[in-house]
Order: sequence, then structure tokens, then C-alpha cells
Amino acid sequence: MSSTVELTKENFDQTVTDNGFVLIDFWAAWCGPCRQFAPVYEKAAEENPDLVFGKVDTEAQPELAAAFGIQSIPTLMIVRDQVAVFAQPGALPEAALTDVIGQARKLDMDEVRQQIAAQQEQQGGTTEAS
Repeated sequence: MSSTVELTKENFDQTVTDNGFVLIDFWAAWCGPCRQFAPVYEKAAEENPDLVFGKVDTEAQPELAAAFGIQSIPTLMIVRDQVAVFAQPGALPEAALTDVIGQARKLDMDEVRQQIAAQQEQQGGTTEAS
């Protein structure tokens, strides 16, 4: 059984709202690097059973890919408390993925939210539409 969750526009918001820590792999079946990254991602999912590992098939879910401005795949995104704290295109090697997960776990989300609020103020107080 796969330890990753297939994310669609139907379950995406619910998944991100219900879970404080979600990793998202944007991928497509035709993409070679995506296929290389898949077993690395699966292994990380097995090693971090307390986190939600989602996958978005950009072919099946073009709206989700567009909503996040995904330009190239694979792209890994990490969402904590409904805030995207990490997004990077490219197939990460196992050690890099482990490192990124560790860093994201250590983030102080209060601090992150303060930084986001400060950035939004600098941009003239406009909040981005979700």
C-alpha cells in the first residue's frame, strides 16, 4: 500500500486544512525525473509516518498546478499550517529530501507568519487571494 495520498482539487483544501504538515510532490507520468524521485519520496513517506505526503498529477490536476504556479516538475512543496514554507523544482536526492524535511519540522511557524505579515505590509498591505 502506498503511503502517499493522491491529491485532487476535490480533496486538496481539506487535506491541507486538516493536517499541519503536508508535503506535495507535483509530478506527471511522462516526466523521467519525476519517476526517479517517486521511490525517494515514497521512502521518506514511510520514514515520516506522522506527516502527510501528497502527490499532484499535473496532467490530471492542471488547476492545482496552475494555482501554485508550477513551472517545472517534479516540484516539491511543503505546507505547514496552510503556509507554503518550501517549494523547489527538481528531483531531490534522498539526503537533500531528509534535510529539507528536518528543516521544515524545526520551523517556528509563529516566526514564519510574522515574516509573511511583514512582507505583505511592505507590498502595500495587500493580502494574496487564496
